[in-house]
Amino acid sequence: MEEEINYSTLSFKTGGTAPKEEKQDSTIYSEVKPKQAATSVPTDGEAAARSHFCVLAVCLGILCVLLLAAISAIIYISVVINQQKANLSYLTAENQQLITNRSILERETEELRSVTDNLNWTLQVILTFNTFPVNDFCPNKRCQPCQTGWHLFQEKCYLFYNEESPWKTWQDSQTYCINTTADLVVVDSLHEQEFISNHTEFYYDQVHGYWLGLHENKDNWVWVDGRNDTLRYWLKDQIGDRGPCALLIPGRNSTASWDPADCIMQNKFICERDVLIRSN
Repeated sequence: MEEEINYSTLSFKTGGTAPKEEKQDSTIYSEVKPKQAATSVPTDGEAAARSHFCVLAVCLGILCVLLLAAISAIIYISVVINQQKANLSYLTAENQQLITNRSILERETEELRSVTDNLNWTLQVILTFNTFPVNDFCPNKRCQPCQTGWHLFQEKCYLFYNEESPWKTWQDSQTYCINTTADLVVVDSLHEQEFISNHTEFYYDQVHGYWLGLHENKDNWVWVDGRNDTLRYWLKDQIGDRGPCALLIPGRNSTASWDPADCIMQNKFICERDVLIRSN
């Protein structure tokens, strides 16, 4: 900005008369400089205030940036958490489905194993026969656990020989059972003892009964499968001639109905064999 110069004219009067001269205007110029604009100098308080304002503005800007960053981070974390929750829910459902499928497979495997075991059992029973009696086991082409005329109990089949006299000795009774691919009955429990007792009946006289697969051997009572007897369901009193073969007397208490009889005595008998088809 250029400085502006002002000019002014000054006239001076004197008491005397000035010599006459050619009248001429006398102009005196003086240069008057304009006032320069005063420069204001800030005080210490104002400088501190401005400094604090600047710091506050910077801090506020930083806080805004941090706030935006925090909001963005929260939104991102929220999205990630929701995605992870969705993934976890999906994986949990998949895991539950796998557990269910595994349970189904284990059950089906167990069922298949059971079927296989039963088929193997049936095959082993069939192989005990020289000639398998198909019609007796499978009348009308439907196989059953026991032959016609035999009684089922648990996984055993029983034949109660109830033919008319003459009956058979202990050894002849065992031979008869063997010829039917069986043995004289072996009693394993009180339940079995009660079963056979309930299927026997009084005949002829009080000393006649049904031969069991139990005989005396060197002062021990032994079953035909080689096991020693542990049940000892003997009569409390002797009713006939004592011998080394066990006879079940019908109509007696189940736990006291065996009689040590003479093996050559002729009696009815009970045969026992495994079932052809086991129940699941």
